[in-house]
Amino acid sequence: MYIQGFVVPVLPGKKDAYLAMAKQAGEMFQRYGALEIVEAIEQDVPEGEHTDFRKAVKAEEGEQIVFSWVVWPDKATCDQAAKQMEENEEMEPPEDMPFAGKRLIYGGFTPIYTLGRD
Repeated sequence: MYIQGFVVPVLPGKKDAYLAMAKQAGEMFQRYGALEIVEAIEQDVPEGEHTDFRKAVKAEEGEQIVFSWVVWPDKATCDQAAKQMEENEEMEPPEDMPFAGKRLIYGGFTPIYTLGRD
């Protein structure tokens, strides 16, 4: 399995627009082989003394943090999906982007331990 992780600052008043965009992207990711997509909006994001989710994305007043991940069967499937999505018109960013893309954090990860799934 291969996991892409994201921390996203959602702009004030844009939660519904972000969710609509996430659902559309999630359906596309699934068509290209994603096994699981999770979008989770902040409920308990404490302020840290040195670092925290809000500091990591330089969240501004009123922004909400979304922590999300996509589970792929392997990195090769993820890489192939990325190539296909680059050519897909559905991936065009909306005119009124609901999150601060320049402050989004993302990365790809290979699990070293899992519990509760194969």
